[in-house]
Amino acid sequence: MAPKRKPDRVDACIIGAGASGAAAAKVLTEAGVQVVVLERGPWRTRETFGGDELANVNRYNLWPDPLLNPRTVRSSADEEPRVELFCPVPQMVGGGTVHWQGWLPRFTENDFRPRTVIGDLPGATLADWPIGYTDLEPYYDKVEWAFGVSGAAGANAFESPRSRGYPCPPMPMSRYAQKFHAGCAALGYNSFPTPQAALSQPYNGRPPTVISAFAQQHGDPTGTRSSALNVFVPDAVATGRCDLRPDSYVREITVDERGRARSAVYADGDGDLIEQEADVFILACGAVETARLMLLSRSARFPNGLANGNDLVGRNVTWHEYSAAVGLFNDSIYAWAGGGYVSASSFQFYEHDDNRGFASGGHVACAGVGIPLPINWGLPDRPLWGAEAKRMDREYFNHSMAVAMVVHDMPQHDNRVDLDEKVTDAWGLPAARITVQPHPNDIAMGRWLIDRNAEILEAAGAHKVYRVYIDRITGNCSHQHGTTRMGNDPETSVVDRSCRAHEVDNLFVVDGAPFPTATGANPTLTIMANAWRVADHIAKGRPG
Repeated sequence: MAPKRKPDRVDACIIGAGASGAAAAKVLTEAGVQVVVLERGPWRTRETFGGDELANVNRYNLWPDPLLNPRTVRSSADEEPRVELFCPVPQMVGGGTVHWQGWLPRFTENDFRPRTVIGDLPGATLADWPIGYTDLEPYYDKVEWAFGVSGAAGANAFESPRSRGYPCPPMPMSRYAQKFHAGCAALGYNSFPTPQAALSQPYNGRPPTVISAFAQQHGDPTGTRSSALNVFVPDAVATGRCDLRPDSYVREITVDERGRARSAVYADGDGDLIEQEADVFILACGAVETARLMLLSRSARFPNGLANGNDLVGRNVTWHEYSAAVGLFNDSIYAWAGGGYVSASSFQFYEHDDNRGFASGGHVACAGVGIPLPINWGLPDRPLWGAEAKRMDREYFNHSMAVAMVVHDMPQHDNRVDLDEKVTDAWGLPAARITVQPHPNDIAMGRWLIDRNAEILEAAGAHKVYRVYIDRITGNCSHQHGTTRMGNDPETSVVDRSCRAHEVDNLFVVDGAPFPTATGANPTLTIMANAWRVADHIAKGRPG
């Protein structure tokens, strides 16, 4: 079907208005670049958000509808894939930052050189990044000060050097944080206030963040929590150079006779096909959907997908698997009254240590039990219904907390995103198919970290502790990376150190897809900082 409309050509077209796309839009438009942003989801305002736990957590109010946007998953190429909502991210203006808790730790210097630090890990495709911490530090600083991040510089004994502190002091300490700090102190572990996308004091004309347990997986009706939706998007739109088009589902990137990206073909809210031409294209769809779009964009020049001559688009995908140790206390925690706004972390087990018997480590932090709200709360041995479930709800809901971690999933060549051969979405396009098998290192790391988390809870006074070990990768953290690996060698990577495709010189990727490794920390700050860096280079005409 031929496109119905062809708007005027623009300087840059960004696909995706989440954390990375909105950051790039802000930087480019403030530098005088005319930008069109195409977002497949709606543009919702804070008035549409609220604390409806069933709608937000259980009924896809913020999540992709699996009937419209299915994914499939399997553990190997020999296995029949099953339809599953694997590693979903909200598809709307603001993306995952709409529903986040807002943890924004920086990566450390060693995160950018895992192959050097760890060496060869059989079965894994570990690689050093082509950029280092010092390349990103100025952009970490820019994002933190744009968002008004609340934190305490120097409190994390393992953090890498900073050019200056945080713009706001730490958030008020919750009961979760009090317990976590006490447990860490008793064991001699360093702990610190989690840097958060929240305002502990008035900042840039915005009031302090309203503290609520209705944070994770809920939009913020007060508009006080920092996000791409209420910081970067307004900044970009205010320039008059950002044409943000929600409900615009891009189905293909076309190329010209030279193999350069020419246009984005998308279906608008009425189902009409539109073709938008631009000088530069920036993919910011999330690692899964960016790879899917590139694989959908086939042409005579790129029969296996855009910029995929080396068959690496979609490969080396990594995730963060979230799990926790759960503790019960005699005194009250009161998650429902704001304790759910978790705000304490430790990097004590973050750096690699050969003596542990596995590679790398992870960020641990206090957390709620599951979603720390009445409907979705539950202990590992709690029945799903009945008198015993009600008894446990009454006796333990206000007396429970977790110490959680994310497993640093090791990259593997055959862990990948490709196109399903049978399952399509509501627009008739092949669904993303996930092939993922945990590396033995993932399982060993997860067990070791959970045991350390359990010790922190016991040291804090928990009278009962559950250890919830992982045995597979489920994508439960919504953190996804690696599908367009960044590197200097075009034979072993998809994009270069500026996140420009080796094979298409006007195509850039700024979400988590370029990350060579997942690292052990929440990735969104680094995604936004890297997007700012790439956009800055594009705006200055030096994307090298």
